[in-house]
Amino acid sequence: MHRPLPHRFLLLFLCLLSPLLLRAEDNNTLQLLHEPWSELLQRHVTADGRLNYEGLIEDEGQLLGYLESLRKVKPDPIFWNSNDTKAFWLNVYNAAATSLIVQYYPVASINDIRVKMVSGLKSPWEVPVVNVGGQSYSLNQIERLMLRDQFHDPRVHFALMYGAASGAPVQAEAYAGSRLTAQLDEQTRRFINDPTFNQLAPQHAQLSGLFEAYSAEFGSEAQLIAFVNRYARTPLLPTAQVEFQSFSWALNDRTGLSNTQALNKR
Repeated sequence: MHRPLPHRFLLLFLCLLSPLLLRAEDNNTLQLLHEPWSELLQRHVTADGRLNYEGLIEDEGQLLGYLESLRKVKPDPIFWNSNDTKAFWLNVYNAAATSLIVQYYPVASINDIRVKMVSGLKSPWEVPVVNVGGQSYSLNQIERLMLRDQFHDPRVHFALMYGAASGAPVQAEAYAGSRLTAQLDEQTRRFINDPTFNQLAPQHAQLSGLFEAYSAEFGSEAQLIAFVNRYARTPLLPTAQVEFQSFSWALNDRTGLSNTQALNKR
């Protein structure tokens, strides 16, 4: 069994004292906050960016402990810069989505999960899954309100862990505000140039369904081609024909694809 590191006790102590302590100037404190999540990713993300959910079951206590620590944390717009806040919500979303899948594992797709509430069964995207600073959030609320509406950065779609085989490969570490630009650029570059998700030729591109689903954020076809070309090893011509591939919601487990479903989580 993995032995907890002493700094976990320090983190718990800080969280119990006051959420204000996590305001700090203070990338070190934020790094400490996310370290349990980062350790889990380092242990359970495969070389090709899939998740070993079966292995995560054995470490569920550490995952739940990380999510519980967020109850005392509230991003502070005065003391946190935009990258600190963006990295924070990416980590919160990814850990909460992972925890939800682990609770129902084995499951063929996250879309198969239905959570029992007083009002009836609810979609995994709409049910409250994490408490941050005393307020509960669903995955859709985090994605829309805390990330997309705040930052208007389409790269987040290659960092969010949708639990889907056609989603971007998972990064084997937590996001950190101090390195976030490089991390998001690397995630985007890795996804765009991986033929599993996108096939690029100068005159023709078959792009992931993610680009189609979030077309409002990527802009017109000319703007989308310009975005892809910022990261592509094989640049597209301005006149390239663009088609979109179907998106598989099969679980991004280490076992690989088992079925395909349309991109229709909302």
